[in-house]
Amino acid sequence: MRSFDYFAPQSLGDATSLLRRYGSKSRLLAGGTDLLLRLERRLTEPSVVIDLKKIRALSGIKASGKGLRIGAVTLMEEIASSPLAQGRYGIIAKGAAAVGSIQTQNRATLGGNLCNASPAADTAPPLIALSARARIASSRRDREVPLEEFFLGPGKTCLQPNELLKEIFIPAPAGRSGGSFQRCTRTAMDIALVNCAVFLSLAPKRETIADIRIALGAVAPTPLRARPAEDVLRGKNPDKGAVEEAADRAAAGASPIDDIRSSASYRRDMVRILTRRAIEEALKEALGSRQQKKWQR
Repeated sequence: MRSFDYFAPQSLGDATSLLRRYGSKSRLLAGGTDLLLRLERRLTEPSVVIDLKKIRALSGIKASGKGLRIGAVTLMEEIASSPLAQGRYGIIAKGAAAVGSIQTQNRATLGGNLCNASPAADTAPPLIALSARARIASSRRDREVPLEEFFLGPGKTCLQPNELLKEIFIPAPAGRSGGSFQRCTRTAMDIALVNCAVFLSLAPKRETIADIRIALGAVAPTPLRARPAEDVLRGKNPDKGAVEEAADRAAAGASPIDDIRSSASYRRDMVRILTRRAIEEALKEALGSRQQKKWQR
């Protein structure tokens, strides 16, 4: 491991000032579950490491009438166990709970998982399905982007060298809504071969799907919105046939690869299966127990 200068700022302003000074020569440390391995293996050799863990403004989960705010250095375990996240935003709690082991979840942060920009990141599809937005800070200005635009490619985000991810904001969902997070792995703590999140809302006093967002992971260079699949169901009163058609379109729109963990054809088949399961589960949650059987006929 190459030697580097280490800073542990205690305010967001100090952190962005350091980024303005050192820019691309620096790396940000949050949980360190990825960065420390990369430093040890000399896959990255920064001159400066900026530790964000002491900045209170970057941690915690807060709810308001407008939605849910999750600080970038909030631990996966905090998200997975938070009553605020488990309620109306339950799929992000499930995504956080899927990240590695218990030990990893007590070290890894939401911002680290997202900024690592792995196509298989388990928190990305749930947040995209929930219409989350990334709030980004620098010494000059703050900006906000839809999370689906945050990822540019494997290991690449829209962050500039002088910027950091400050928090994720999830808008409050509609009243009659439901979500589901599904994933397929080789072992319980393995990286996802495929993951899928669905979040939908129903029209008032009707069973028509007012809006739906379907997000996939590990089947493209970045987490992927399955828009053609969404179009099959949006504005419709869903039945089994429509759900199957949406799942087929999600699979057709994916672009998985063959690698050491799985074949592309297997991943595509799992997209179809997981998307169908996720839509069905989200519908059941949105409809409630009394009406679950109607759409299944």
